[in-house]
Amino acid sequence: MNREYHKWYSPALGRDMELLVVGHAGARVLVFPTSKGRFFEWEDRGMMHAVGEQIERGWLQFYCVDSVDADSWYARWKHPGARAWHHMQYEQYLLQEVLPLSWQKNRTPFLITTGASFGAYHAANFGLRHPNLVGRILGMSGIYEIDRWTDGYQHDNIYFNNPIAFIANESDWGRLDALRRQDIILVTGQDDPLRHSTERLSTVLWDKGIGNALRIWDGWAHDWPWWQQMLSKYIGGHD
Repeated sequence: MNREYHKWYSPALGRDMELLVVGHAGARVLVFPTSKGRFFEWEDRGMMHAVGEQIERGWLQFYCVDSVDADSWYARWKHPGARAWHHMQYEQYLLQEVLPLSWQKNRTPFLITTGASFGAYHAANFGLRHPNLVGRILGMSGIYEIDRWTDGYQHDNIYFNNPIAFIANESDWGRLDALRRQDIILVTGQDDPLRHSTERLSTVLWDKGIGNALRIWDGWAHDWPWWQQMLSKYIGGHD
């Protein structure tokens, strides 16, 4: 299995950033770790093993990035506007540095975003903000309302990174057309305390004519053994 470690100074973030590439070909998969997680989290937690056959066959190539949550949404010591601004810098890192690297290495046009828990927020937020770039979103046990991290403060950088809010008011027909072409899969557990957030995002999407597959698993289902199974089952599209 091809495995590559990359590290460089990010102009967008003004710091060194690390990432892991796993796989040699296939659909490019942008992986977001859980809250404040590291680039090696999915590998350490057995997620790559769960889809090992798809990777070996050249169907999937994973780009596992670091988070900057500790300096953005989770930085309670910062003003909420500064938290949101740091997240916007992170998005520029993804757009201007990570995705060009992935395109340089692999010209497969299809891009998937995925993550679990707070990583699912990032996967959905990035995918819904950039439907022209992302063909599939797989959010597992996610939370999709960022305003609970912003102390009630209102700003465009918060609103437009709050998927449930900006999708509910989406009116651009070009964007809506692109969103309706996406394959969106939202998975949660019956007893997951975040279940309501997944169901709410699904409803908001359907209200805009944006199809999505809502899958509710038995039990809590908010941990790595379940996420391994979810990834294996849905990374290739909803069933």
